[in-house]
Amino acid sequence: MIVEYVRYRIDPGEAEAFEAAYAEAAVQLSAAPQCVDYELSRCVEEPASYVLRIRWTSAEDHMEGFRGGEHFPAFFSAIKPYVKRIEEMRHYERTGVRGTGSSVPTLYEWAGGAEAFERLTEVFYARVVEDDVIGPLFAHMDAGHPHYVALWLAEVFRGPERYSGERGGYDHMVRQHLGRAITEPQRRRWVSLLMDAADEVGLPSDPEFRAAFTGYIEWGTRIAVENSQPDARPPLQAPMPHWDWGVAPPYIPKP
Repeated sequence: MIVEYVRYRIDPGEAEAFEAAYAEAAVQLSAAPQCVDYELSRCVEEPASYVLRIRWTSAEDHMEGFRGGEHFPAFFSAIKPYVKRIEEMRHYERTGVRGTGSSVPTLYEWAGGAEAFERLTEVFYARVVEDDVIGPLFAHMDAGHPHYVALWLAEVFRGPERYSGERGGYDHMVRQHLGRAITEPQRRRWVSLLMDAADEVGLPSDPEFRAAFTGYIEWGTRIAVENSQPDARPPLQAPMPHWDWGVAPPYIPKP
């Protein structure tokens, strides 16, 4: 993954038109498979200064895939009047120095950290192997599988990036589902058993956490079903998914 920063200098009188142009151009970024996410920010101390941040799957995907693809012409048409206002445009590699502040806890922290996910998967897979619907899918399950899934869930919910470091990240997880032909009834049973296990081990039951947690589980299992079909050709080189609170951050009563 690569991060592109584009610094603009825009006359305050043109700010509204500039932001409207980027809102139009952003439609193309949202549709481009090479774009991970984007954000346009305006300087508080110096309102004429804007910074556009775009995360691309790689610099090559940006320079060749996006710029040579179907979405670039409309993107460029929208922002063309402002190209000469660019003061800097560069790609940056992310370093290992990053994290989150404590103003809003991550889902990983709210859940109870690594120990909570280890408890969850231990109880969950004990149910799975005894289940008539999905048990056969895990008949030859590696003894370490519950631990690996705990690492995956922890990283997805903004915990340590151990699954990527120890297991190979998204690429490895996708390969575990290839050719398994998972059915919708099996997916639903998987989800149901996981939710039962979440209750049993005492994962937070507040509506905000459970909505975010369930949102990822629904998304992830549906992706797994699609990727497991005999004719599926899923992309293997994709960013690790990360899940946040979404529209409902945690409710923290004021003292």
